[in-house]
Amino acid sequence: MIRKSALIAIVAAIFALSGQVHAQYMSGYSELGDTETVSSLKKHITTVSSAMMEGRKAGSEGEKMTAEYITEVLNEYGVDVLSGESGDPFGIRQENGDTLVSRNVCGFIQGWDKSLRDRYIVIGARMDNLGTGSMTVDGNKVEKIYYGANGNASGVAMMLELARMLKTNKALLRRSVLLLAFGASKESFAGSWYFLNRSFSDVSNIDAMINLDMLGTGADGFFAFTASNADMNAMVEALSSELQPIRPVITSQEPYPSDNIAFYDKGIPSIFFTTGRYPAHDTERDTQSIIDYDNMEKELEYIYNYSVSLANGPKPIFNPTEVVKLTGGVSGVVPYYDCDVKPSFLGSTDPTVFLQKWVYSYMKYPEEALKQGIQGRVLVDFVIGEDGKIRDVKVLKGADPLLDDEAVRIISGSPAWKPGKVRGKKVSSEMSLYVEFRLEKKGTRSFGFKKHNT
Repeated sequence: MIRKSALIAIVAAIFALSGQVHAQYMSGYSELGDTETVSSLKKHITTVSSAMMEGRKAGSEGEKMTAEYITEVLNEYGVDVLSGESGDPFGIRQENGDTLVSRNVCGFIQGWDKSLRDRYIVIGARMDNLGTGSMTVDGNKVEKIYYGANGNASGVAMMLELARMLKTNKALLRRSVLLLAFGASKESFAGSWYFLNRSFSDVSNIDAMINLDMLGTGADGFFAFTASNADMNAMVEALSSELQPIRPVITSQEPYPSDNIAFYDKGIPSIFFTTGRYPAHDTERDTQSIIDYDNMEKELEYIYNYSVSLANGPKPIFNPTEVVKLTGGVSGVVPYYDCDVKPSFLGSTDPTVFLQKWVYSYMKYPEEALKQGIQGRVLVDFVIGEDGKIRDVKVLKGADPLLDDEAVRIISGSPAWKPGKVRGKKVSSEMSLYVEFRLEKKGTRSFGFKKHNT
């Protein structure tokens, strides 16, 4: 078993050797001109995606060594580490009855504001990958390693350098910051689920989450996904109006399923920063050679500025138009966010489009509710069948029978959707969303987005 001191010595040797080998193929030894930040990013990615880590499969020695490396770097940067030397272990019961042991690493930077330092911003990145596999070449069995340099050594490297910058400038942070490296993310986001449901006792005090996954191919774009959360989007827009080295494109399409989903399920506003899918994704070609470090440095500065703004600004509201994943669910039906391909309405998987184009365009504000001044939000659950038709519409959280009935009526009458898919197969999927009835002034009523005059 490799202990911490030995691990870091090996890591340093690997990084030094990789630099020497890399230099042989670099015209003019351009890496000598790297900034300190780029050098650190290279060190982290080279180490985490090295052959020694063997692809960091959940529960493997490589994943454990990665957790030890992350812990050592956080300690080096002066960040308090709340997990143990090898992380915070947890077990996953497998189908064969065995228990897979994975782990999270948790760092902590305390905010200065007495009224907000017990509130938290989480910055997280998955650390596991696919591990190893075998293939036959010319009749010979060959082992291959899924190095995962971009997926997700790049996100881990970004998280570590954010930790350094935030610790250095902790006097700027009103809220406290939790820095999470999630284990077993490839196993249905088990690490983030464990953190939220078993490990961390103050989940209700988490105000927002920043997720970092696949950030190493910035030449192909830099994206921010918030599930259409108005407050998180507004912060992106506000920062983008200032002088920034790079600006993310807000996307309504979820780029890739990642750990932000677990926080979303808890009603925690989340933003997912990524450079998106890339040809080498989940292949043995995902090595350091594909990483665009110059753009990573620019992304780092932007995400740092966003983190500081989030730690100091008002608490973002969990968007009432966001989809709510149920804890119980309907038997035989896949929750919305577990679909590989989300169900779509009029070509969009963004539920806001459904609300704008159908619900708020054709809904009628009940006259009796208007007379009595009744308003509120109705949480409605429904199933989108394999044929795209809406069924099993019911109210989960009502506002008033008059409003509840109208919300059920308009959703029940929805045109057909394009159904969701799992592993390429059409499935019935379940979603819940809020329908808002709002009175603004006498003679005027509002359905979330549109005003209607009587």
